[in-house]
Formats: sequence, C-alpha cells, structure tokens
Amino acid sequence: MLKCSESRRHGRATRCAICNGRFGLIRYYSWRTPLCSSKCVDRFKARRVSDYNWLPWFQTLDQAPRTA
Repeated sequence: MLKCSESRRHGRATRCAICNGRFGLIRYYSWRTPLCSSKCVDRFKARRVSDYNWLPWFQTLDQAPRTA
C-alpha cells in the first residue's frame, strides 16, 4: 500500500514535461522540471527563451534608461 505522499496524485512526475516520454536511468532537471534527456533540456531552454522574446516591447522596457 502506498503512503499518501507516494500516490500517483501527490507523487513525483512519472513522465517528461517536454516529450511525455518515460524516464531512463538518468533524469535531468531544469528549473525544477524533470526531463528525460539532454535533448529535452535544450528544447526546454529554447522554449523559455522564445517565451521571453515573444513581446518586442518587453525587451525595450528592460533596456530603457530610468529617469528619476
């Protein structure tokens, strides 16, 4: 019998967050997200960069000089 913290609802992730594949002997992590391979790590990082760059005006806000 599984404990409450080990059940499927409350347990660890059983599939990769990117490709929904099963984990092998090595599990990779990026930003606390479990991933199955280094290829999925690269895809996850590329997705984060594209999510950051999707608004052109957001980048100009980061680079704009502040006046007090």
